[in-house]
Amino acid sequence: MMPRPAARRTAILALPLALAACSGGSGADIVDRPSTAPPGAPLNVQNCLDQPIGPGRPSVANIVVPDTIKVDFTQPAGFPNGRRLTDSVIDITLAWIFVDLAKHDSGVLARLPLGPQANDVPFRADFPYLAPPHGGAPAPAGGSNFIFRTDPVSAYVQVDRMGMPAIATALIGSSAKVPYNDDNPGIDGTRKYVNEITATLGVLANALQDDFQRAGLSICARPGP
Repeated sequence: MMPRPAARRTAILALPLALAACSGGSGADIVDRPSTAPPGAPLNVQNCLDQPIGPGRPSVANIVVPDTIKVDFTQPAGFPNGRRLTDSVIDITLAWIFVDLAKHDSGVLARLPLGPQANDVPFRADFPYLAPPHGGAPAPAGGSNFIFRTDPVSAYVQVDRMGMPAIATALIGSSAKVPYNDDNPGIDGTRKYVNEITATLGVLANALQDDFQRAGLSICARPGP
């Protein structure tokens, strides 16, 4: 397993800045539908978890729990049905858990003019599809500056789960991150982390509701305990 990239660790922390910055732009991709909840009002996030990610699609809760990549070969490819290299997975997932999907589409946050809108180097049209790496040519075999690991598989441990990276990053609190990453999707099915996800989402929704309002975005959370 690979450790979580630093950019993903800080994605949720940058969200208020992204939304505030967007409110001063043209707003071409943002519909001016402010939240029904006044700033500071306590919010209930159950509606966020219950809302479908699109017409005839599963609910947010069914997508994020268990923490897996779902693939249906009878449906078109593209997150959440697998992942394409160009899919804005973090932004799409954050839209699901914060934005009213009856009023905005899943790509509303991905269109914010904050991060890169495309890879800096075009992807290849054939396998392995990834663009060539930056930097010079690799050192010849036997170079003195490289130490190649030969540890057996048993020497490695799982350090992160990345089926739904925004969920693991944003909605699993610090005290639960290690046990969450040590567990597996089978444990998710017992609803072990549902309360953790719901509680953390409630804290973030209450903290960010005014930022969404200033950006003209309706949040999915509703007033209430």
